[in-house]
Parts: sequence; structure tokens; C-alpha cells
Amino acid sequence: MALDREDVKRIAHLARLSIDESDIEGTSATLSDILQLVDQMQAVDTANVTPLAHPLDAVQRLRPDAVTETNQREAYQQIAPATEAGLYLVPKVID
Repeated sequence: MALDREDVKRIAHLARLSIDESDIEGTSATLSDILQLVDQMQAVDTANVTPLAHPLDAVQRLRPDAVTETNQREAYQQIAPATEAGLYLVPKVID
């Protein structure tokens, strides 16, 4: 699909891009090449291709879900400016 000068100007306007008059020919050729590549990719038969989440057939290594730190809530709340019933009190920001 070949684009002419008016097509490029219209696309640039829709994309809110400023293109110099001297760059329109090069931009037209580049956009035409991109559209030609899209046409080639759409022509490929993908009916029997299984979708992949990842190109490699690998399994994620997971670490064991184990507690590695002790609960230090009391120590942290002792140094907090204000706490009540195990919660941190903060200034009200929304009425």
C-alpha cells in the first residue's frame, strides 16, 4: 500500500506530529514499508500455531514460602509517633 503526500499529512495531523515538507517523501516511504510488512505478516497462516506465554519451554523456579523474619511489630510501634489498638495513627487528610 503506497501512501501519497496527502495521506502522510493527514496521518501526521491525526497523530499531532509536525513534519517538514522536505521530510514527507521519506516519511511516506517509511510508512509504506511498515504497512507492507504488516500485510506480509497478516498473510501468514497461523491457524495451527499454539499461542505461547514465553518462547522457551521453561518452568519458573520458586523458593519455598517460609517465614524468614520474626514479627517486630511491638518494637516498631514503640518508636512510632502515635498508635492505638495495634494501628498507626496518622493525621486526617480527607474530610
